[in-house]
Amino acid sequence: MENKKKSTIKDIAAVLGLTPSAVSKALSDHPRISDKTKIAVRQVAQELDYQPNFLSSALRKGKSNLVGVIIPRVNSHFFSSVVENIEKVLNLNGYNIIMTQSNELYAKECQEIDTLLKIQVDGIIASMANETIDLEYYEKIKSKGTELVLFDRGEEELNVDYVGIDDYKSSHLVVDHLVSQNCKRIAHIAGFHHIRIYKERIRGYKDALEKWNLSVQEDWIIESNLRIDDGRRIMQQLLDAPEKPDAVYVAGDIAALGALQVLLENNIKVPEEIALIGFSDEPFTSLTQPSISTVNQHSDQIGKLAAEAFLERMKKTKKKTVSRIILEPELIIRQSSDKNVE
Repeated sequence: MENKKKSTIKDIAAVLGLTPSAVSKALSDHPRISDKTKIAVRQVAQELDYQPNFLSSALRKGKSNLVGVIIPRVNSHFFSSVVENIEKVLNLNGYNIIMTQSNELYAKECQEIDTLLKIQVDGIIASMANETIDLEYYEKIKSKGTELVLFDRGEEELNVDYVGIDDYKSSHLVVDHLVSQNCKRIAHIAGFHHIRIYKERIRGYKDALEKWNLSVQEDWIIESNLRIDDGRRIMQQLLDAPEKPDAVYVAGDIAALGALQVLLENNIKVPEEIALIGFSDEPFTSLTQPSISTVNQHSDQIGKLAAEAFLERMKKTKKKTVSRIILEPELIIRQSSDKNVE
């Protein structure tokens, strides 16, 4: 089927015998255009199904009122909640968002950044992909004069506003709780250490073990993409080892779910034989049997604060200092790690 040609201001002008400039002014309710002409222009515009190009108009003014939001994946309550709260705040301030997901792939993340820069978004709010090591494309955002705010996953050397939680302290909360449950052989299913938040969780885990005079076994720190199959594979690997852990701390709830599946399939009593703690407080963690202990990252607050950081940057009197907003983590204790539950 042949595509219908889009109507333009010139088409409206031709019907009414006006100049395109007069039509443009009528559509924008210019005071020097008579009400009679405005009514006629709007009527013809409706008849021709004219759709104004708001983006072109905005770009002529040097401002698109669009903000790009890059997340690693949409199938995560944490990221979807962050985006929801970013959008709420930005919509109230006259901005719309364009959301993209990297699927944890560096090449796709670079492609998304290029696309967002080409359509001249006013800013980008992002959380990095697992594969991202080279920060060239994030430096490119800065070099173009586009505002950049990072959340959750962000690198300090970029020297931009950042919002997240205290990942180092999170691991201390987890290990302290597991030790209180008389766990002494605590394994860690980790994210990749080149990503700052996972590096901090690993560092916190090691320091917390040392604080309690527990040995750090490097072969019990296993890095992964933290997908459900990673949780399953690594949990089985830990069960097949000569010495089994009595607790497993997982740096992501989705991988923790995979780990729990394997524990139950192997008839391991949770938490009596092996305790389990995840990270992010995904909704399903309260619905599993047993329910999964986890760390609350305060996704709603992160989204709100990331949006506010962008808005602060867009003020005419732009900030010169960089803000790093670090929220306090909250350990949510559920059945998978609480041996005192009757």
